[in-house]
Amino acid sequence: MYLASKPRYEILDGLRGVASVLVVLFHLFETYSKGPAYQLINHGYLAVDFFFALSGFVIGYAYDDRWDRMTVWEFFKRRLIRLHPMVIMGTVIGACLYFFGQGEVFGLIGNVPGWKVLLAFIMGCFMIPCSLKMDIRGWREMNSFNGPNWSLTWEYVANILYALVLRKIGKVVLAILTILAAFCTLDLCLNWNIFGLLTEERNAQIYTVIGGWSLTSEQVYIGLTRLFYPFLVGLLISRIGKYIKVRGGFWWCSLILVVVFSLPCIGGEENVLNGMYNAFCILVLFPLVVMMGAGSRISDEKSAKVCTFLGELSYPLYITHYPLIYMQTNWALSHPDAPVYAHVMVAIGCFLLSIAIAYSCLRLYDIPVRKWLINKCFKRE
Repeated sequence: MYLASKPRYEILDGLRGVASVLVVLFHLFETYSKGPAYQLINHGYLAVDFFFALSGFVIGYAYDDRWDRMTVWEFFKRRLIRLHPMVIMGTVIGACLYFFGQGEVFGLIGNVPGWKVLLAFIMGCFMIPCSLKMDIRGWREMNSFNGPNWSLTWEYVANILYALVLRKIGKVVLAILTILAAFCTLDLCLNWNIFGLLTEERNAQIYTVIGGWSLTSEQVYIGLTRLFYPFLVGLLISRIGKYIKVRGGFWWCSLILVVVFSLPCIGGEENVLNGMYNAFCILVLFPLVVMMGAGSRISDEKSAKVCTFLGELSYPLYITHYPLIYMQTNWALSHPDAPVYAHVMVAIGCFLLSIAIAYSCLRLYDIPVRKWLINKCFKRE
């Protein structure tokens, strides 16, 4: 039985869209950055941690009270129908554009056997993380066709843990787990390295949470750390049900996200103050933004339309834009002497194409495919 969807938190949907747009801009500027400390929209990588917090809240809200009418397999089917069609589309787009990135930047492209490219594509479509030996681009990603798939891998892990364990535990135990996860967040942000998993290889990313996209012990630890606290605190917020009501909540929360992601590196390169800022955003600020978004309401039609559009666009935009970033990166670094206006045109073109591709995928592929799958896999409530 397909249970009807609950009313949506429109503001949270809109905030997800705002964060997705900022992620695209973050990646476009990353091409020209000398390192994490110098990049424009410097803390755009924190959008992933914000996504995990939103996910924890929405999963708790949508499913916590439905387990008397839903099996674990039915939950997995719902989540796969929601997420996986665009996972496949992002991988397909990445494969179509894969060889356009061939050059010095991505040294493995054109230098790996065809069977390996095909196997990596199949693994990407089935969300099977690729090991370092299966890297076909040279960036050590879980999916060489579409880098952002790494965060969806951890999202799948969170969904599995929720269905098998987290849905069964009470608020007190959940709060204890959240506190333990907060300790790991501090360990990463402040480079305590209590568990000895952080290596000197990430010196350029020290005092940040950047990472989580490779199958190494360090990267797996970073990925799980980035996932656990935001997801658990989002789930805890949904169960406690204490929200913050703010007039014009969507616009204020959007402004907070823009400021948070855009602030320069705090204290300069390799400064613990930046780690403290990362920790504050993840541990304190993002939960407050979720509470504000959940507790506020939209009172005007214009804001409602903006939130609806951004909410619908957010996931397709996030999961399909990066193949264009590969191309932009390769072009920009291969043409360092090109005039400034050429670089600006390429960046603007990639941004507009990202929006157009995401919206087209949403309307022509994602929505129809999800409707078809729901009709095939479920009976209506």
